[in-house]
Amino acid sequence: MLAASTSWSPGAARAAGAKSGEAGAQASFAPAQPAGLPLAVDVTNASEPESCAEKDNVTVNFASPELRHFRIEAAHPAYIGAVAGERREPDWTDCADIAHEGVAPPTERRVTFYESPFLWVTGYEWSDYWRKGDVPVRVGDRVEHNLSMVQLWVFVRGKAEQVIVLYPTDGVWRIHPLPPANLPWSAYGSSFFLGPVGKAGERPVVEIKEIAFEPTTKTFHLSFAGGSSGDIRLADLDEDHIVLDVSFDRPIAQRPFAALRSMYVTEFNADVARIALQQPDAKSWLEAPIMSFRSAKATKVWMGRQVPSRHNISAPDLVFSGFSTGQATP
Repeated sequence: MLAASTSWSPGAARAAGAKSGEAGAQASFAPAQPAGLPLAVDVTNASEPESCAEKDNVTVNFASPELRHFRIEAAHPAYIGAVAGERREPDWTDCADIAHEGVAPPTERRVTFYESPFLWVTGYEWSDYWRKGDVPVRVGDRVEHNLSMVQLWVFVRGKAEQVIVLYPTDGVWRIHPLPPANLPWSAYGSSFFLGPVGKAGERPVVEIKEIAFEPTTKTFHLSFAGGSSGDIRLADLDEDHIVLDVSFDRPIAQRPFAALRSMYVTEFNADVARIALQQPDAKSWLEAPIMSFRSAKATKVWMGRQVPSRHNISAPDLVFSGFSTGQATP
């Protein structure tokens, strides 16, 4: 467990790391900038209507035969300062076709890959995760198999904060910023996929062959089943936002290179309710309700909420941007 007496701030963490030899483990969160000119990508909505808040019915796909680099930002919603608390219990209203009562909890195996005063990587194996598979996960010399989830934590304000979750067997990611000052914690909301997006039944998946994480650069190295690879780096993190820098070794053709996965029941019961896009040569943003949007070419895409929701009220908005044919600048 991380030391409970340690405090953290971006500046203090850098200084402490340099003094203690942990400079690599908690290297600067300074963001990298994409190379090349802005690229417009195809944004397509594959969402379906749903009345159960515990079903992911929103899917937005991102595709380009040229792209090799982009960025994902999760930022607190505009109304976050007015949020007094978060509802933790699931909402089973209108979910009659989902069995949710009397279900035994899954057996769990927990592992700690890496631990420093500022960074912590853990993994879990669940007996009942919907998609079984063996995706080796390596951190340093340690390799674990059959994990259902990998978590990245940072140590801040005297406690560990979980900021990234990756599910190896289906390629799902979730991220959120550090909690704002008015909340002890904030919720995850929408998830996303990075890499060649396919399907397992009706669900989107990314088939990952192997995962490695480098604490010194805060980078996940993914080997995909088709032979390509990608790097996902934690580029920036604070109480306002978290930024991931995404690079692929080659363009992903004939498939989406990323997809948002979320839920929408009503404007006031959704993890994402609206979408806004910057289009090439347009002077203003294209804005639309998430269920009304169909497709567009865009250089930047925001997906989130303008009014508080009954579901994951503190969950962040997501922004996909920095689309480029080049690789990230180190």
